[in-house]
Amino acid sequence: MTLAELRAQLAALNLPDDTIVILAKDAEGNGFSPLDATEACMYAADTTWSGDRYLTEQQRLAKEEPDDWFQAPDDAVHAVFLWPTN
Repeated sequence: MTLAELRAQLAALNLPDDTIVILAKDAEGNGFSPLDATEACMYAADTTWSGDRYLTEQQRLAKEEPDDWFQAPDDAVHAVFLWPTN
């Protein structure tokens, strides 16, 4: 993904400037990969360095089987998730 593509995707999400940005991490905690996609969801921190991703209530209810998806906890915040190619 190029910087121009990233800017366009972020602009399309139409989120406030104070929205936090969350990076997906690999299981080994090393290596680098080009950016593949952005996604607006909810984030609940478990610690200061990691947490869990949840769908927004609107996203969850739009699923064919919304009960298969966990509801975001009350302390979850809106976030932008950046997904690597690998």
